[in-house]
Amino acid sequence: MITPSDLPAKALLQKYAYPGAYTDCYFTEVARSIPFPEYIEAFYTTWVFKLERFILTHIVNKPSSDLDVHRLSRAEINAFAAWTVEGRTPDQLLMCDYLRRTRSWLMVVPVKGGTRLYFGSAVVPVRRKSGEVTLGTSYRALMGFHKLYSRILLSAARSRLI
Repeated sequence: MITPSDLPAKALLQKYAYPGAYTDCYFTEVARSIPFPEYIEAFYTTWVFKLERFILTHIVNKPSSDLDVHRLSRAEINAFAAWTVEGRTPDQLLMCDYLRRTRSWLMVVPVKGGTRLYFGSAVVPVRRKSGEVTLGTSYRALMGFHKLYSRILLSAARSRLI
């Protein structure tokens, strides 16, 4: 149900698809029309994302609520938990984390018989004193977990929507 994919050409995340950076993209489909604000709310209020929000509240003091998610989905706020809005269109949302190292991206696309839901992320490389461009040891070490977690997040959102 969750399929890895190349980034669509119009994806706001596309600007991070360059050598040295990491980007990914997953999609799934739902057999009904999903308004973009509904997808945002479903994604950020799943049980699994609420666990992430709990951790962010207690580890890095970046609290959030379901009301914040609702307001984010309707473009009433541009900051949510550990993220700020970097880009927004009627069908896409690109978020930047407070350390400015990662990006999260959501997009909806109408398809025959329903809606395609996209989720992707990017890790921005840093330049070491030696001049080497790297994602960093911790990001590389967590990449396998990240890929699994991305699928779990999108699957949980899909479940909420169906």
